[in-house]
Amino acid sequence: MQEGVDYYINADGNLVFTREYHLKRGYCCKNKCLNCPWDYGKPKKQSGKEK
Repeated sequence: MQEGVDYYINADGNLVFTREYHLKRGYCCKNKCLNCPWDYGKPKKQSGKEK
């Protein structure tokens, strides 16, 4: 893993995986990661066509 490519350290000192890292890994871990490319755990967007 390479800092700045696969992860970064946030202001609180936590290691945060990047979107690129998640895509290389190839699957969602279902931990609601901040940079999840599969948007797991994020609110669904409204389409505007709902009745």
